[in-house]
Amino acid sequence: MGRLLQLLILALILLICIYVLFVCQFNQCLLNVSPSNHLKYNHTSFTSCGGITNRTFTPTNDSSISKEEWESLLTELQWSLPPVVPLSTDEATNPTKCSFSVVNPNSNHTVGGFIDVILIARDTKNRIKTYGGDFFQAKLFNSELKASTYGAVTDHFNGTYTARLALLWPGPAKVSIRLVHSSEAVQVLCRQREQDPDKVYFQGYFEEGGKQETVMCNAQRSPRLVGNDAQCCCEYREPVTGETWFCRRPSSLPCHALTYHSMGGYQAVLSKVETTLLKSSTNIIVPGDDSAIDVQQQDTEIRSQTKCRPGLHTSVPAGFYFQDHWTSLVCDSKSFPSAKLISGCLKDKQILMMGDSTLRQWFDYLEETVPTLIRLNLHTSSKSGPFEAVDTQSNTRIIWRAHGIPIRTSKTPWADLHYIAREVEDMAGGAHSVVVFTIWAHFTTYPLAMYAHRLVVIRRAVVSLLSRSPTTLVVIKSANTGYKDVYGSDWLSWQLDMALREIFKDLPLVLIDVWQMTSCHYSPDNIHPPSVVIQNEVDLFLSFVCPQ
Repeated sequence: MGRLLQLLILALILLICIYVLFVCQFNQCLLNVSPSNHLKYNHTSFTSCGGITNRTFTPTNDSSISKEEWESLLTELQWSLPPVVPLSTDEATNPTKCSFSVVNPNSNHTVGGFIDVILIARDTKNRIKTYGGDFFQAKLFNSELKASTYGAVTDHFNGTYTARLALLWPGPAKVSIRLVHSSEAVQVLCRQREQDPDKVYFQGYFEEGGKQETVMCNAQRSPRLVGNDAQCCCEYREPVTGETWFCRRPSSLPCHALTYHSMGGYQAVLSKVETTLLKSSTNIIVPGDDSAIDVQQQDTEIRSQTKCRPGLHTSVPAGFYFQDHWTSLVCDSKSFPSAKLISGCLKDKQILMMGDSTLRQWFDYLEETVPTLIRLNLHTSSKSGPFEAVDTQSNTRIIWRAHGIPIRTSKTPWADLHYIAREVEDMAGGAHSVVVFTIWAHFTTYPLAMYAHRLVVIRRAVVSLLSRSPTTLVVIKSANTGYKDVYGSDWLSWQLDMALREIFKDLPLVLIDVWQMTSCHYSPDNIHPPSVVIQNEVDLFLSFVCPQ
């Protein structure tokens, strides 16, 4: 009996040790950050996609980002995720079962005031959710007046959310709330982002001596790229920025024979439940109080009197549409309805645009609107450029080029794909120079750490440019809405956009907040906004180029 008791005690001690070891290992998978007291989407209690984020990037002396900055960034991007992985889509938030109500809808409302909205999230079985993390977007609108504005949504982590919406025009106004992704879908997106960087892959074309080979390429030496051969890859390191790119080593050609780049394909691996979570209940209007709120006019006009200049804080809301015209609440923005006004604003300006196709829309708009702005035939890729247009009458030169790899594009010369930081480092700058860039849409499939590294390298180049040439105007175009799948969800874009704002927040530059401009507009959701939105984006940009 005594022997049996000793064995039982030893077994109990062993079980306790195993439990303690499991708990310690599990806790190491969680980011060591304290939850923020702010209850916005970018300040919620946090689960870190399985902890992969914390291990993908370790700041070093030459990384341009300190450990404190990295931890601050992670804190800014905190997001509340479900406590467990759902076994059925019935457990996920169902937008048709959710509801919202306006607080005091019949009160006296005047332009300049606010209304508050309470939103209740429920699952498919009509049960109120007990945790947060759903990605909602809210707006106030009037279809007849083509008026709308963006509203921030606050997560209370218990299935309830609130939104505050500004009353910015006289007349009727209605509330609209969309469930972009359930918290369960966000959990899938978060995990996929951190654990599978090869969901999108690329092709490298090698040519030399009459021989040609095509191989798979990507931004990281991932197991899927490397395969069974640890010595598989050609590594391409940009000498100035330190950025790297990897291609499988061709069987018969040297690494220096890389000549062209293109998109390869899509290869995300999702379970049936994960696929359903991402495809169903996505971007759906939530039923609720659809009664019109009567907003009375007031004597004071709602617009900013601040001169448009670098370094201004972006408010929520940042502006509003009325008759399809965007009025900025950040600064005293202007309209440029004619080619003559645009050409006058751009006189003697040298503008370098670097980014994706959403910024290429700005270049296209200016070229189409100003007859004297003529595009040169550089015989380059129709998608990734570079493009150049000149106006000899106003002495204006505008260049658009892709932001460099990774970029999903058709077959294009490798030598034409330049990193943003390298282009900025090579600029002299000056009062006649304008730098515009956007970078997000082609990074939604990669771990956050990779994107953050790219941003801090660009930040270093921008700081250097503004140090040697402080009169240079630097403009960042934010992300916009439009993506809705595992390769580019709005939630993924939102996370990258928040990272960009955090990393560049203290620099004397301009942020054009097109996230709000696209989120609240009545046009169908599209990664490439319609011309009326592009015109408003460009008008706001030009307001900073020539503010007087």
